[in-house]
Amino acid sequence: MSNFFNDLLRLRRGAWEMVASILIALGVIMLMQPFVLTLFTYSFIVTLVGTVMFIIVSHFPE
Repeated sequence: MSNFFNDLLRLRRGAWEMVASILIALGVIMLMQPFVLTLFTYSFIVTLVGTVMFIIVSHFPE
C-alpha cells in the first residue's frame, strides 16, 4: 500500500492509471443506478474526468 502512494507522489503511470480506471468505472456505475438523481447527474462528469485523466497519465513514465 505504501508503494502505491509513493508511485502516486512520484507520478508513475501504473498507480495513476488505476485511479483513472476507478473513476471511469465509478462514473459508469453512477450512470446505471436508478436511485439517486444526484449521482446520475454527475456521472458524465466523473466518466469524462477519468477518461481525460487516463489519456494524460498514459504519457507518464513507468
